[in-house]
Amino acid sequence: MDQTIGLVEDDANISDIVIGYLSKEGYKVNAMETAEAAWELFEQDPPDLWVLDLMLPGMDGYEFCKKVRQTSEVPIVIISAKDEELDKILGLELGGDDYLTKPFSPRELVARVKRHLKRWEVMKPENTPPSDHIKAGRLTLNIAERSAYFREREVEVTTKEFELLRILAEQDNRAFSREELLVQVWGDDYFGSDRAVDDLVKRLRKKMHDLPLETVWGHGYRLRVNRGKS
Repeated sequence: MDQTIGLVEDDANISDIVIGYLSKEGYKVNAMETAEAAWELFEQDPPDLWVLDLMLPGMDGYEFCKKVRQTSEVPIVIISAKDEELDKILGLELGGDDYLTKPFSPRELVARVKRHLKRWEVMKPENTPPSDHIKAGRLTLNIAERSAYFREREVEVTTKEFELLRILAEQDNRAFSREELLVQVWGDDYFGSDRAVDDLVKRLRKKMHDLPLETVWGHGYRLRVNRGKS
């Protein structure tokens, strides 16, 4: 096993425990006490998964999570003493894939890390089998390259943004519920609210201003394509 975990935790005792358990499972752990140090690692040699505390000196975990999600969908498992529901929702909406409240079981953390790494190996662009392009109006998706083009201009998208576009483009004009999209993009065991879908849609609309990604009020979203137009 050559997978690497980035651990961002300023409590030395917790850090030592997490390092011990993850190392026993064969993972290489890069431990940091600040989000600033973690960001340097992200830019130079990003790990396969992050274990992230929220309450950090300087840049907090929320801001770090938000910055990572601008360009990457690498799994982020949040560990935090913040146990209020709003804290959990915010952490997940900003891009966290999972949330464990301190004190937590180290064995449970290991189990969740394994699950997210397994899913990430399937989702990673380089592990996606080649196939044809998908075209929906002015949107074109290259499945093999995991790239998106809108109005003949390439748009940088994350893995989850691409998956959402693919689902909508494959069945354009169909209205998908938020629950459907949540399950198809994040998996049926995702712990979080369907607001994560809304956040993904906001990001895509910001990147592609004229994308006909419509809100179906009280239900979800659809990609509207007028036949005969390009």
